[in-house]
Amino acid sequence: MGAQIRVYRQKIASTQSMGKIFKAMELIATSRIGKARSRMAASLPYANAITRAVSAAASASDIEHPLTKEHTQARRSAVVVLTSDRGLAGAYSSSVLKRAEALTELLREEGKEVKFYLVGRKAQAYFDFRGRDYAKVWTGGTDNPAFDIARELGAAVLEDFVGDYEDGGVDEIHVVYTQFKSMVVQEPVVTRLLPLEVVEEETTDSSDLLPLYEFEPEPEQVLDALLPRYVESRIFAALLQAAASELAARQRAMKAAGDNASELVKKYTRLRNNARQAEITQELTEIVGGADALNAS
Repeated sequence: MGAQIRVYRQKIASTQSMGKIFKAMELIATSRIGKARSRMAASLPYANAITRAVSAAASASDIEHPLTKEHTQARRSAVVVLTSDRGLAGAYSSSVLKRAEALTELLREEGKEVKFYLVGRKAQAYFDFRGRDYAKVWTGGTDNPAFDIARELGAAVLEDFVGDYEDGGVDEIHVVYTQFKSMVVQEPVVTRLLPLEVVEEETTDSSDLLPLYEFEPEPEQVLDALLPRYVESRIFAALLQAAASELAARQRAMKAAGDNASELVKKYTRLRNNARQAEITQELTEIVGGADALNAS
C-alpha cells in the first residue's frame, strides 16, 4: 500500500511540473500574440493595395504578360505550404497539411504535377517521413517571420514560374496557410498567387472607377517591376497570418493542457488520499485483530 502512495505522489509532482510548463508557454504565447497581430494588420493594407494596383495596371493594358496569362493546359503547379517549426499548438500544422493534401489531390486529378516549397520543420518532417520530394524548405522563426524569408521564397517560386517546363518551371503558384480570423478561429486556406486573376467589375459610382494608366516606360517593364513586389508582399502577409494563427493555437492548446493537468492533480490527490485511508484502516484492523487474539489467549 505504501508503494502505491509513493506512485501517486510521483505522479502528482510530475503533473504539477508539466502544468507549470504549460502555464509558462501559455503566458509566452499570450505576450507575443499582440505583436504578431499588429504586424499582420500592418501588412494587409500594402498587400491588398499592391494587388489592386497590379490588377488595375494589367487590366488597363492589352499586352500578354506572365503575371496574368492563363495557360490553356497547365502541366505543373507550385504549392507553398506554411506550417510551424514547433509543436504544442494543437492541430495547427496538421490542419494545414491536410488542406495541402486535398489541394494536391485536386491538382493531380486535373493532370498537373505538383512541386512543393515548404516552410516550417513540421512540414519538412511530414514529407521526409513519407519519402516525398520537395524543391526547397525554410525553417526557423515561423512564429516571428522575417521579410528575408518572403524575399527568398518569392524569388524561388518566381524563378520557376518564368522558367521553362523542361527546366522544372511551373504554370501556377498556390499558397496554403492558416488565415487568422480571431483568437478562437483560424482557418486553413488556399490562395493562388499567379497567374493573377484580374476581375473587372461594372459600377455606376464614379468614385469606384479604376484609374486610367499611362505607362512610362512600357507596360511590360512596369509589370515586370511590380511582379516580384507583388509576390513578396503576398507571401509575407501569408507568413504573418500564419504566425498569428500559430501563437493563438498554441495559447489555446497550452491553456487546455494546463486545465487538464490541474484536473489530473485533483484526481491523483483523491486516489492518494483513498490509498492512505485504506492503509490506515488496514493497520487499525490488524491492531484490533491482534488485541482480540491476545485477549482470547
